[in-house]
Amino acid sequence: MPSRPNLDLGEYLPYLINRVGSALVVDFGRSTLARHRLSIAMWRVLAALSSDDGQRQIDVAVMTSIDVSTLSRVITRLARMGLVTRTRSATNSREVVVRLTGKGVAALARLIPRAIAAERRAIAGVPAKDLAVVRRSLRRMYENLAGSSSG
Repeated sequence: MPSRPNLDLGEYLPYLINRVGSALVVDFGRSTLARHRLSIAMWRVLAALSSDDGQRQIDVAVMTSIDVSTLSRVITRLARMGLVTRTRSATNSREVVVRLTGKGVAALARLIPRAIAAERRAIAGVPAKDLAVVRRSLRRMYENLAGSSSG
Protein backbone atom coordinates (compact mmCIF):
# COMPACT_ATOMS: atom_id res chain seq x y z
CA MET A 1 0.00 0.00 0.00
CA PRO A 2 1.46 3.40 -0.98
CA SER A 3 2.24 5.83 1.78
CA ARG A 4 -0.39 8.43 2.47
CA PRO A 5 0.50 11.79 0.89
CA ASN A 6 1.06 14.59 3.36
CA LEU A 7 0.66 18.32 2.81
CA ASP A 8 1.66 20.69 5.58
CA LEU A 9 -0.94 23.43 5.18
CA GLY A 10 0.96 25.66 7.59
CA GLU A 11 3.74 25.87 5.00
CA TYR A 12 1.72 25.57 1.79
CA LEU A 13 1.75 29.01 0.16
CA PRO A 14 -1.62 28.84 -1.67
CA TYR A 15 -3.30 27.94 1.63
CA LEU A 16 -1.56 30.77 3.50
CA ILE A 17 -2.41 33.32 0.80
CA ASN A 18 -6.04 32.21 0.73
CA ARG A 19 -6.28 32.24 4.51
CA VAL A 20 -5.02 35.83 4.76
CA GLY A 21 -7.22 36.93 1.84
CA SER A 22 -10.29 35.28 3.35
CA ALA A 23 -9.68 36.89 6.73
CA LEU A 24 -9.32 40.31 5.10
CA VAL A 25 -12.49 39.80 3.05
CA VAL A 26 -14.48 38.79 6.12
CA ASP A 27 -13.15 41.69 8.19
CA PHE A 28 -13.54 44.39 5.55
CA GLY A 29 -16.81 42.93 4.26
CA ARG A 30 -18.50 42.87 7.65
CA SER A 31 -17.05 46.05 9.11
CA THR A 32 -17.33 48.28 6.05
CA LEU A 33 -18.82 46.93 2.84
CA ALA A 34 -22.02 45.54 4.34
CA ARG A 35 -22.95 49.03 5.55
CA HIS A 36 -22.70 50.30 2.00
CA ARG A 37 -24.51 47.28 0.49
CA LEU A 38 -21.38 46.36 -1.45
CA SER A 39 -19.81 43.00 -2.19
CA ILE A 40 -16.10 42.35 -2.44
CA ALA A 41 -16.43 42.21 -6.24
CA MET A 42 -18.16 45.60 -6.25
CA TRP A 43 -15.40 47.01 -4.02
CA ARG A 44 -12.73 45.66 -6.38
CA VAL A 45 -14.36 47.42 -9.33
CA LEU A 46 -14.64 50.72 -7.45
CA ALA A 47 -11.05 50.41 -6.21
CA ALA A 48 -9.83 49.73 -9.76
CA LEU A 49 -11.64 52.83 -11.00
CA SER A 50 -10.25 54.94 -8.15
CA SER A 51 -6.78 54.96 -9.66
CA ASP A 52 -7.77 54.98 -13.33
CA ASP A 53 -11.31 56.18 -14.01
CA GLY A 54 -12.89 55.76 -17.42
CA GLN A 55 -11.67 52.24 -18.13
CA ARG A 56 -12.87 49.78 -20.72
CA GLN A 57 -14.93 47.06 -19.07
CA ILE A 58 -12.52 44.41 -20.39
CA ASP A 59 -9.60 46.20 -18.70
CA VAL A 60 -11.52 46.30 -15.42
CA ALA A 61 -12.04 42.54 -15.76
CA VAL A 62 -8.30 41.99 -16.15
CA MET A 63 -7.37 44.32 -13.29
CA THR A 64 -9.89 42.84 -10.86
CA SER A 65 -9.57 39.19 -11.95
CA ILE A 66 -13.36 39.03 -12.32
CA ASP A 67 -14.64 37.07 -15.32
CA VAL A 68 -16.38 39.20 -17.93
CA SER A 69 -19.91 37.85 -17.46
CA THR A 70 -19.78 38.25 -13.68
CA LEU A 71 -18.24 41.70 -14.06
CA SER A 72 -21.10 42.79 -16.31
CA ARG A 73 -23.60 41.91 -13.57
CA VAL A 74 -21.47 43.65 -10.91
CA ILE A 75 -21.24 46.82 -12.99
CA THR A 76 -25.00 46.71 -13.65
CA ARG A 77 -25.60 46.65 -9.88
CA LEU A 78 -23.12 49.48 -9.31
CA ALA A 79 -24.82 51.52 -12.04
CA ARG A 80 -28.26 50.92 -10.46
CA MET A 81 -26.82 52.14 -7.16
CA GLY A 82 -25.64 55.30 -8.93
CA LEU A 83 -21.93 54.62 -8.26
CA VAL A 84 -20.76 54.15 -11.86
CA THR A 85 -21.85 54.88 -15.40
CA ARG A 86 -21.42 52.60 -18.37
CA THR A 87 -21.24 54.03 -21.88
CA ARG A 88 -20.21 52.82 -25.31
CA SER A 89 -16.70 53.77 -26.33
CA ALA A 90 -16.43 56.66 -28.77
CA THR A 91 -13.83 54.72 -30.77
CA ASN A 92 -15.31 51.20 -30.75
CA SER A 93 -19.05 50.56 -30.39
CA ARG A 94 -18.40 47.06 -29.01
CA GLU A 95 -16.39 48.44 -26.07
CA VAL A 96 -17.99 49.69 -22.88
CA VAL A 97 -16.33 52.35 -20.74
CA VAL A 98 -16.98 52.42 -17.00
CA ARG A 99 -16.65 55.63 -14.97
CA LEU A 100 -17.23 56.63 -11.38
CA THR A 101 -20.09 59.01 -10.66
CA GLY A 102 -19.89 61.73 -8.03
CA LYS A 103 -21.66 59.34 -5.67
CA GLY A 104 -19.05 56.67 -6.48
CA VAL A 105 -16.20 59.08 -5.75
CA ALA A 106 -17.84 60.01 -2.44
CA ALA A 107 -18.26 56.34 -1.52
CA LEU A 108 -14.58 55.70 -2.25
CA ALA A 109 -13.62 58.65 -0.07
CA ARG A 110 -15.26 56.76 2.82
CA LEU A 111 -14.14 53.25 1.81
CA ILE A 112 -10.46 53.71 0.95
CA PRO A 113 -9.39 54.83 4.45
CA ARG A 114 -11.19 51.78 5.88
CA ALA A 115 -9.47 49.50 3.36
CA ILE A 116 -6.09 50.96 4.27
CA ALA A 117 -6.88 50.49 7.97
CA ALA A 118 -7.75 46.82 7.33
CA GLU A 119 -4.45 46.36 5.52
CA ARG A 120 -2.58 48.04 8.39
CA ARG A 121 -4.18 45.63 10.88
CA ALA A 122 -3.10 42.71 8.72
CA ILE A 123 0.51 43.86 8.35
CA ALA A 124 1.01 45.09 11.93
CA GLY A 125 4.37 43.93 13.22
CA VAL A 126 5.72 42.91 9.82
CA PRO A 127 8.90 44.87 9.01
CA ALA A 128 8.69 47.18 5.98
CA LYS A 129 11.60 45.34 4.35
CA ASP A 130 9.69 42.04 4.61
CA LEU A 131 6.52 43.63 3.23
CA ALA A 132 8.46 44.88 0.19
CA VAL A 133 9.65 41.32 -0.46
CA VAL A 134 6.13 39.91 0.00
CA ARG A 135 4.61 42.44 -2.40
CA ARG A 136 7.33 41.90 -5.00
CA SER A 137 7.05 38.12 -4.63
CA LEU A 138 3.24 38.10 -4.92
CA ARG A 139 3.40 40.27 -8.06
CA ARG A 140 5.92 37.83 -9.56
CA MET A 141 3.82 34.80 -8.62
CA TYR A 142 0.79 36.39 -10.27
CA GLU A 143 2.81 37.08 -13.43
CA ASN A 144 3.97 33.44 -13.44
CA LEU A 145 0.41 32.16 -13.15
CA ALA A 146 -1.39 34.72 -15.31
CA GLY A 147 0.88 33.84 -18.22
CA SER A 148 0.10 30.14 -18.06
CA SER A 149 -3.18 28.82 -19.34
CA SER A 150 -2.53 25.18 -18.53
CA GLY A 151 -2.46 23.60 -15.13
